[in-house]
Amino acid sequence: MNKLPVAGEDAWRLPRHAHIIVYETDDGNEFITIYDCGAAQKPPSAQVIGNLVRVDAAHETERQPTGYVVRMREVSRLERLDEDHWVVRAE
Repeated sequence: MNKLPVAGEDAWRLPRHAHIIVYETDDGNEFITIYDCGAAQKPPSAQVIGNLVRVDAAHETERQPTGYVVRMREVSRLERLDEDHWVVRAE
């Protein structure tokens, strides 16, 4: 499932108030779920499996018992580095 706007090859645009929920899996990967806005009562915009290796955009991170939440503070892009690795960069 991926309903994010395309921002180039292997890249998708994230809105300013996107929330990225990262759950750590038993096999060392991460289950990444992206919401357009944490306050909106909508289904997720995208879900991917891999590792979110870096966030190079304004954000806040909150650790949770099963992973962490990244709250974006500026428009950014989710980019696929390779099959298992993802990065978020400022626009």
